[in-house]
Amino acid sequence: MSENVVKQKSFDFALKIIELQKILVEQKEFVMSKQIMRSATSIGANIRESEYAESKADFIHKLAIALKEANETIILPKIRTTG
Repeated sequence: MSENVVKQKSFDFALKIIELQKILVEQKEFVMSKQIMRSATSIGANIRESEYAESKADFIHKLAIALKEANETIILPKIRTTG
């Protein structure tokens, strides 16, 4: 079986977010750090869940949730810098 690029990229992204979360905690951004950690790690979790979807609709639903979490993760740093 070939490598799942999306799965690997979501894992790498989660590792980068963990490093960002450490920086945010150092800056006493506790609420933002927790939320960005939840949304970012949820991306990979939902991608992995989609691999074992019970149906095509379930597969699509899991990936749609991953997309929503990715969008949330992207907006959080923007909110922090404009707020």
